[in-house]
Amino acid sequence: MTGQTTVRTAVRVHGRSAQRRALRAMLDALPAHGGRLLLAGEPGLGRTTLLQWAARSFRAGPVLHLGPGPDANAHLTAGQLLDSLRAAAVAAPVLVCVDDAHRWDAPARTELARAARLLSTADRVGLLLSVASDRAVGPEFARLPVVHLDPLAPARAAALLDDLTDGVAAPAVREQLLAEAEGNPALLVALLRRLSPAELRGHRPLPSPLADAGVLAEAAGGVPTGPSAHARDLLLTVAAAGEASDGSDADADAGLVRDALRRLRPAPGHGPGLGPDPGLGPDPGAEPLPEQLVLAGDRLRFRSPLVRRTVHATAAADRRRAVHRALADALDGGGHRLTALLHRSWSLDGPAPAPASADRLAATAADGAVPASHRLRATAYARAAELTADGARRAERYTAAAEQALLAGRPERARPLLAAARDRAAPDAVRGRAELLRGMTELRDGPVGDAHQSLLLAASLLAADDPAEAAAAALAAADAAWAAGDLPACLATLAPEPPLRAEHPSPGSDGPAAARTAAVVHDHRVGMRALLEGRLDRAGAPLGQVVRRSRTGDRPETLLRSAAAALLLGDVDAARSGGARALAAARQLGSDALVPQALEYLAYAELRAGRHPQARTHAEEGLRTALRAGQRNTAAHHRAVLALAASIEEEPDAVARHVAAALDTARRHGLAQAAALAQWAAARADLGRGRPFDAADRLGLLVLPGPGRGHFAVWRLAVPCFVEAAVLAGRDEDARRVLTDFADWAAFGADPQAAAQLARCHALLAPAEHADALYRHALDRHDEAGGDFERARTALLYGKWLRRRRRPREARGRLGTALAGFERCGAGVWAAQARDELRALGAAPRSPGAGAGTPARLGRLTPQQLRIARQVAEGATNREVALTLGVSTRTVDYHLRKIFAALGVRSRLELARMVGQAERAQEAQAAQDARRAGHQEKTGAQP
Repeated sequence: MTGQTTVRTAVRVHGRSAQRRALRAMLDALPAHGGRLLLAGEPGLGRTTLLQWAARSFRAGPVLHLGPGPDANAHLTAGQLLDSLRAAAVAAPVLVCVDDAHRWDAPARTELARAARLLSTADRVGLLLSVASDRAVGPEFARLPVVHLDPLAPARAAALLDDLTDGVAAPAVREQLLAEAEGNPALLVALLRRLSPAELRGHRPLPSPLADAGVLAEAAGGVPTGPSAHARDLLLTVAAAGEASDGSDADADAGLVRDALRRLRPAPGHGPGLGPDPGLGPDPGAEPLPEQLVLAGDRLRFRSPLVRRTVHATAAADRRRAVHRALADALDGGGHRLTALLHRSWSLDGPAPAPASADRLAATAADGAVPASHRLRATAYARAAELTADGARRAERYTAAAEQALLAGRPERARPLLAAARDRAAPDAVRGRAELLRGMTELRDGPVGDAHQSLLLAASLLAADDPAEAAAAALAAADAAWAAGDLPACLATLAPEPPLRAEHPSPGSDGPAAARTAAVVHDHRVGMRALLEGRLDRAGAPLGQVVRRSRTGDRPETLLRSAAAALLLGDVDAARSGGARALAAARQLGSDALVPQALEYLAYAELRAGRHPQARTHAEEGLRTALRAGQRNTAAHHRAVLALAASIEEEPDAVARHVAAALDTARRHGLAQAAALAQWAAARADLGRGRPFDAADRLGLLVLPGPGRGHFAVWRLAVPCFVEAAVLAGRDEDARRVLTDFADWAAFGADPQAAAQLARCHALLAPAEHADALYRHALDRHDEAGGDFERARTALLYGKWLRRRRRPREARGRLGTALAGFERCGAGVWAAQARDELRALGAAPRSPGAGAGTPARLGRLTPQQLRIARQVAEGATNREVALTLGVSTRTVDYHLRKIFAALGVRSRLELARMVGQAERAQEAQAAQDARRAGHQEKTGAQP
């Protein structure tokens, strides 16, 4: 150990918000009734820290700590323990903390668990226990409510590291620490203790391996062991097999483990849990399976990843090599060539370079005919690099390992591999490939400005040896500038390049596929530049070529380019097709890194087509996969899509939650596009809920000309919302300022809804004698473009206009059409506007749950008074209500006096409470109706 770094205590608990909410709920309820919770997690995840947080947070009474050993309470019966706790809670509620309850002896655990089960809610005793989950939780605790602890998410682990070190760790050191810790706080602390200040700041090389036996044993709380030599060999064999696992669980095939153990111990006799037949199974003569392991079907795995790593690292070196040799022998000839070679390489003596083994590993990892996951190939390339003496070849293999780690959706592993690949003696082609991967990592999960610079450097380094790859790097750099909203940088990156010429394919590449990919990159670059320069007539042909060329391809990267080009052209059907094919191809190849991006394009295409529920479904899955793959930037885009989808529904809390999360990442990583989409979503939610002033203020910053205008690819899409909000807010001149640019956009045809939206905007601003014809023209254009939501919005505005012109019969028809369209696409908040307008005409259909549970006094209001009451309850001023409804403020004042008198309220606050009660009653009734309908559907009962 070289530890000279003093690691200070973290000033706050990082992450664990869900666990703290569960603890807080129990603590807050203790003054009224008792409760019990069991915290379970592998060693090092912070069970003790959470217990201490709970003890500090409890202010309603005393906190007692129970422990095993000499503590007499550990040997009390359940009845005696209950009597003691109840006596302590007579004057005030009591919180009882029991850390590491699994360490108590069996009789004491049984009595403790029995006392926990016998606690009643009237006892005002909170019992908080923690147990380690690196072994099976005792059956005595099985009936207690459990709160599980998982490893920290990468962002939370990074925040903890910065808190512990005051942010002084060098970037490359920081990345390697986070990768080695795998979200385990105790392991992160132990790794820091090992480093000297010079090593932490990157002034000296890091020790290798970074997480050695001592560090792992410190984090795990000791060296795990088994009750016998057979059990210890089984633990080590499963741990060693997990080093070359294809899956995230690092599990092992039980048959392989059996075969390796027999080779390791050829003497007669059965190992623990091993039957005489070829598979693991019950055997009366066998020892029970060690408690650190679990057998699921034909797979064996450790309950704790940290314990698995500790078992492997703390084993004697010669015994560890023997186990790997036995695994390699068992795998030879069985169709697991790469896994066998990996185990053979780990059986070598000493750390000296082994060129022959390194070359075999690298060649096999590069062979696409060898069945292996990206995760396994990354492990093989990294091991080959460790065994390589030549600096340039070592850098090349570390780079290949990083590429495979990225494809496996593990950027936290790719970053330290790329840091290890830095070798100034490496050729430009190798360094360029490493920079390309570094840039792609940052593009998905880092500051996009940094990604842009890395990708530009990659393009310059690759230009001489691999022009096609250099062009791909330059296009990716343009993607980074696009995400940042930096139009000049985007145009500079897309500067005209020499005409595309046939290149000799690199050795081992698929010649026709490589040529098709190069052509796609070239055409996409030409078309994208023409579009950004405003030469819309020159953009269509090359972007159309990208879409057409990809119809016969099956590479996910090419299909993603096709979906992107189709979105630029406004061909949403082609974008949906390209995105769906890219998703299928990425899943078929096991490329976890490309799945979130394919889902992103699919979600955008569904949004552009007005299919908000489908967009939401794809974005929800995309968010989950992006977070699993460590792609925070992609996750921010998915959150922006979710906010836009929720903005038309009756979910203001969901909109606010997704907007806040998207903006949090967007601001830190410079994601101007995601930020603009999120701001548009917040404004559209305001507009849908009858808050045009708020919507106009938000959208004005996004769409009005000036240096603060939003992302160049987003602000045009938000213009129709701004014009509607601005007109309702009395800002007609601002609305007119943006229509010229929007007219050019509509003429290009990249947005199928733009022509109809333009006509609607003109109708909003036109005098009465022209507005009627413009609304009808807009509806005709909607019929050509399709899309329920936008057509329903135009019908709603037209219906409002007709009603205010005292043309109720025509208004009723348009408003009914709008209501049907909104209900069809799930736009609940806009459907409510249509119903309000219909109520004002005395022709509203009953909405689900409407009227049920509404206080009787609200039924005394006229439809117009009810609309005013709802808007005032949401905080609108009389002037805002007047502008929204198209009446004078005097009319609003008059109706408000009538409302106060009819309801018997004296203030706007009392009115808000009454309306809120009515809406909650309606929601409860709607939920009850939905449950009843679901029950009837399930049972076949008739209503």
